Amino acid sequence: MISVTSKSRYAVVAMAELARSGDRPMPVKELAERRDIPDQFLEQLFSTLRRSGLLSSHRGSKGGYTLSRPPEEITVLEVVQALDGRVGQEADEAGGIWADGVEALREVFSETTIADIERRESEDAASRMYFI
Repeated sequence: MISVTSKSRYAVVAMAELARSGDRPMPVKELAERRDIPDQFLEQLFSTLRRSGLLSSHRGSKGGYTLSRPPEEITVLEVVQALDGRVGQEADEAGGIWADGVEALREVFSETTIADIERRESEDAASRMYFI
């Protein structure tokens, strides 16, 4: 079974938002509002990602979260595996086409970075702009 949950999807888009903000720590509440994610849910995800070394937390009135490394160095696979565990371990054991599918998914996720996600979102937003 390939197990990639909505936790990973929410975390990846929230991390893309952090990449967009640069080095400025962003509070979870602000991120949650921007991405329409329940803030308590996002806080749980970010706590796990912080423990995994993908995020850094900053205390104080200007506190929040930042990426622990440049967005070009954090892969989607790292995020998914931090939250959902190893992708498709059961499929590997099943072999055949299932193992091939899991390997293709892992390859795409390992080659795609948070910077790539942020860039794709920016390009999508620009292509949807409507000028009069």
